Amino acid sequence: MPRKGGSRSKTDTTYLKAFPLRAREELPKIKDDISNQTIIILRVTPLAQKNVEELKEAIEELYDFTTSIGGDIARLGEERVVVTPPGVKIWRGLV
Repeated sequence: MPRKGGSRSKTDTTYLKAFPLRAREELPKIKDDISNQTIIILRVTPLAQKNVEELKEAIEELYDFTTSIGGDIARLGEERVVVTPPGVKIWRGLV
């Protein structure tokens, strides 16, 4: 949908990426993507199978970062987490 005063430009585009989270070392790239208006769906099973404590720390770090910039984060079932940039909220109503 176009913004007020003109058409949608390339910088207004929001992308969605889905990939596995294998290590905490991937968090800076994920944070960069979120800051650049990308919605991320993370499959957390690979890191959970390797180290549950590291997964908890990674999710906590992502939560702190995402809420600090006005984004949103939520679990999608047992294996996935969705992280959104500012301006994109996750609906948590009953289905």
